[in-house]
Amino acid sequence: MATSGTTLFDLDVIDIIEEAYEMVGTEMRAGYDIKTARRSLDLMMREWGNRGVNFWTVTEFSLPVVAGTETISLAANIIDILDAVWRTGSGTSQNDRTLTRISMVDWAQTANKKQPGLPTQFWINRLQPQQVLHLWPVAPTNGTLVCWGLRSIEDAGSYGNTMDAPKRFLPAVTSGLAYYLALKNNAPVDKMTILKAEYDRQFNLAAEEDRERAPFKLVPDFGNRY
Repeated sequence: MATSGTTLFDLDVIDIIEEAYEMVGTEMRAGYDIKTARRSLDLMMREWGNRGVNFWTVTEFSLPVVAGTETISLAANIIDILDAVWRTGSGTSQNDRTLTRISMVDWAQTANKKQPGLPTQFWINRLQPQQVLHLWPVAPTNGTLVCWGLRSIEDAGSYGNTMDAPKRFLPAVTSGLAYYLALKNNAPVDKMTILKAEYDRQFNLAAEEDRERAPFKLVPDFGNRY
């Protein structure tokens, strides 16, 4: 028999909510059921942001830096910075210099925070609603800060939208929402236990697939023997 030849299957927000209610063993009976389910869906996406690196949320962005700039406010949707470089030149003369991230303690103990020079370090002050990046030393000339950061997962929004997650995460989305709804609807403990286990299983399966595949190699440093 012939296969479909397509891989277009997806679920919009209302489909996800319906599927989750069915997993709980109930159905939507009023408009509020849909509203509260979407709220739980958005809360779950914030939970996912706390689970670590979701690779589909890694974004590269550039920030032009004027000479003498000490601090830069990041976009409100940026959760954290994974890596950053100081870029000068362009085209074949482009040069990227890796910056080292330091802690709040390291920043506090930096004697001259306004010292001029080629930037080598940065500290992220995780303020709200926008995080602030501190550069050190302070560049005496214009340049570009290129960052690889984690952005927030987008809100569910309209019921006709699809989720801001790869399709391979759909089982985790639906089973996770089912668990949230079971908690809110006082489902039996054994039912919640099953849904929680399924949620964890589906998320772990998807997260294991959503990973770097570049080879990883450890090299011993024989120069530090004792």
